[in-house]
Amino acid sequence: MLCVPSSLNELLVLFESCFTQPTFNTFRALVVGQVSQTRLRCVTGMLTGARLSGIWHHARCHRFFANARWSVDELGLALACLIVERFTDPGGPVLVAVDDTLLKRRGRRIHGTFWHHDATANSRSGSVAWGNDWVVAGICIRLAFLERTVCLPVLFRLWQPRRKQYVSASKPDPGRPGKVKLANDMICLLAARLHDRQIDVVGDSAYISGAWRERPKRVTITSRLRTNAVLYAPAPPRTGKRGRPRKWGDRLPALNNIALDPATEWVAHTVCRYGKPVTLKLAEICCLWEPLGPDSPVRVILVKDDTRPCGYQIALISTDLQATPTQIVERYADRWPIEVAFLEGKEIFGVGEARNRTPNAVARTVPFQFLVMDLTIVWYALYGHHPDIVTEHRARAPWYLTKSTPSFTDMLVKLRRTIIANQFQPEQARTPTTREISAVQQAWADANL
Repeated sequence: MLCVPSSLNELLVLFESCFTQPTFNTFRALVVGQVSQTRLRCVTGMLTGARLSGIWHHARCHRFFANARWSVDELGLALACLIVERFTDPGGPVLVAVDDTLLKRRGRRIHGTFWHHDATANSRSGSVAWGNDWVVAGICIRLAFLERTVCLPVLFRLWQPRRKQYVSASKPDPGRPGKVKLANDMICLLAARLHDRQIDVVGDSAYISGAWRERPKRVTITSRLRTNAVLYAPAPPRTGKRGRPRKWGDRLPALNNIALDPATEWVAHTVCRYGKPVTLKLAEICCLWEPLGPDSPVRVILVKDDTRPCGYQIALISTDLQATPTQIVERYADRWPIEVAFLEGKEIFGVGEARNRTPNAVARTVPFQFLVMDLTIVWYALYGHHPDIVTEHRARAPWYLTKSTPSFTDMLVKLRRTIIANQFQPEQARTPTTREISAVQQAWADANL
């Protein structure tokens, strides 16, 4: 019998419209199983975590990912609306981070696998790995009980390299869009659903290109700019002479030359980056960047730290013409939580441990696991947080002298133990067997792993 705590069930019912009724029951069971399982989080591992092995046939869970009628995008958009409604200021902008992550797989018959660069490799020999590369868009929010920004991945696209016959051709592969194009498609979906919000997109230097020309008007892009970027001054005013007016101004010097130019105006600002206030010198350049076209003016912010060598340390480009330079720098710093989400998802929550191979199953399982991780954080923020959780953790591990806020592991353990406690039925008069007591005791001990 599936046991779902009432608080978790209140949250899951909000997504009932994304499924048929039988599929929704399977969805509830797999959410509980993914959270409760402390070992391998494959599909049958989720079934075991929900304590339904031997009760449900495992084909029911495999069918949920491979054949059932439900959409990852609809589920992610429904969760995005819940996150924006509960954890952002009414009518305020929504910060969305975009990036990609590699999930290693083994086997040649797995859908969408290829050799990809592994950014987490510690050596040059292991810098390439076989697996699925996912482009992810996550909403960055602030929670009252945390000092750091949290990123909740909501939309996903499986990126596949272009086929060999198109690599050397002059035209791109029309069936295999690039990563920035996939990110733009997800942002368009999110903007259409959050039609009354401005969306501020932030990404690293790999996610700034001409693909953003087709973005909605309410979407701004902030990213790191490469050192060899070519910038132009805004178009000069019309001269009144015949002929088409100029769309581009004069070409600007290289970024490093601008930074070393004595005429460049540097202004000191106090910026809060990664939870710490620092004083930085910022220089602002209003210009045009060729990939975005002459109709999209941009601002380039040069960041200089006096404790570092001369020149500048980083250049940021943004299409947001209203934000201050300080806000743009802080916005880019808030991109880092998506990397934290990838690490916690893969190392703690078991994202990517499934062993399925068919196209539908591969395209659904990883997003499902990331979305369940989001639900764990949302559940903890709405129902599970208590200050005693940190106090208990510090009493159990007193060497963590600086721990003042709960980690994702604390949130996961709290939900696991809530699920275990819900398995006791006080209204039942029968005494639990020794086997049942041992199973619950073992699950309670494993919940902290």
